[in-house]
Amino acid sequence: MTIFYAILLGIIQGLTEFIPVSSTAHLTLAGKAMGVINYDKPDEWTAFIAVIQLGSLLAVIAYFWSDILHITTGFVKTNLAYATKKAVAPTDRTHALLGWMVIVGTLPAGVIGLLFRHQIEGVFTKDLRVIGAALIALALVLIVAEIVGTQQRDMQQLRLSDAIVVGLAQVFALIPGCSRSGSTITGGLFAGLTRETAARFSFLLSIPAIGASGLLELPKAWKVVDHSILLVAIIAATLASYATIAFLIKFLQRHSTYSFAAYRIFLGVMILVLLMMGKISAS
Repeated sequence: MTIFYAILLGIIQGLTEFIPVSSTAHLTLAGKAMGVINYDKPDEWTAFIAVIQLGSLLAVIAYFWSDILHITTGFVKTNLAYATKKAVAPTDRTHALLGWMVIVGTLPAGVIGLLFRHQIEGVFTKDLRVIGAALIALALVLIVAEIVGTQQRDMQQLRLSDAIVVGLAQVFALIPGCSRSGSTITGGLFAGLTRETAARFSFLLSIPAIGASGLLELPKAWKVVDHSILLVAIIAATLASYATIAFLIKFLQRHSTYSFAAYRIFLGVMILVLLMMGKISAS
């Protein structure tokens, strides 16, 4: 893999990680086109994808630094106060609750991901038949969520039940092509959250999800991929991710997710048609 390809893949990762269109689908298509996927060792490509996602993690931390600081300090203060039976400020209690929501929302995908780690790292993650079908399937579910979701509650009105719903939805992100942001935003809409709130909570949930996945695969990627390639890809992903987060939050304040759903359907259909025509291979 060249530095140029690393930059392109980092940018693709950053542009597609938080927009609900599936970063895995786009990286896999790009990787196939560039000829950089080693089909004899599919776990190496999975490791590379997971590690460059750390760039997206850095972008989330940078963008939501103030929120993360408040959640962390509120979480520590509140739980220490309960342990010592001392009074706690209402704002700290609110931030602590949000911290617990992130933990609860992370558990389902974390447990399932560990149980089926070998299947996730295998050729399944690069099968274009799965990716194409998942792109279309989640797009249809996202459209339904837009129609039936009340979209009335904001970050101040989040409930533990919302974290459970969004956390269970995040499990589907383990299927290549579903999209982590796509599944969690869809879950948030079904729970009655506004689009912006669903996106913000999705971003917060991405911190432990991306962090755990990336750090788990880092030793493997560090051994098989040139270090300069990894670092360049991560930097490119960081910059592109930061810009994408800022764009998506503003976009969802005024627009629906229908355009993303339409793009998912278009891309999914195109992949399946090309597969049936024999223009591309499934794996």
